[in-house]
Amino acid sequence: MSASERPHWTRQIVARLLYLVPLKAFGTMAFMALFFWGYFGVLRFPLAPATVMPQIAADAWIPFTPLAFPAYVSLWVYASLPPALLREFRTLALFGVWIAAMCLFCLGLFWLFPTAVPPSGIDWSLYPEMAVIKTVDTGGNACPSLHVAAAVFTALWLDRICLAIGSPAWLRWLNALQCLAILWSTVATRQHVVLDVVAGLVVGLAFALPALRHATGSLRAERI
Repeated sequence: MSASERPHWTRQIVARLLYLVPLKAFGTMAFMALFFWGYFGVLRFPLAPATVMPQIAADAWIPFTPLAFPAYVSLWVYASLPPALLREFRTLALFGVWIAAMCLFCLGLFWLFPTAVPPSGIDWSLYPEMAVIKTVDTGGNACPSLHVAAAVFTALWLDRICLAIGSPAWLRWLNALQCLAILWSTVATRQHVVLDVVAGLVVGLAFALPALRHATGSLRAERI
């Protein structure tokens, strides 16, 4: 189907969102529940004491700000967009397999080689919204940042979907900016250091790129 024959990109988004809604909703919720079960299990019962990650000069370039909190927590909505916008069961299943493999890889690293962020010296009681995260997620499971890996994985899949539906360029730029905001927020909330972000970026690319090749295979990219 040529670009001129395709429905308007907004109509394609609506059609994709309506495809297999119950399966997508249940699958996303079940995946996140299993993920958090594994994540907090590894966080509480690591194989060895956690190694504190070092800071580098770039960490000082990103000051702490509670304004980063919305960007940080937005990942859980952002990461649910690719499966919500996929229009074929095969591609949806492959997305699930690859992102699950990435999560299991990182959880394995967290269990075998636990890491933690250095103390920030911040009085978290002054920032109630951040105090919730600091109480639940105690600064372990640091490197690689799975938050970053998931954001990068999501961004690349969303970019491919944008190309498939012929969306305007501003939507692709908005996707890239959202990903960058999440990466920035992981350091600006002091949940991670820059080295965690770099490692998470590498992991996200290492899984997203072959995942997209696997999903498209001999099919045209427009089928994503």
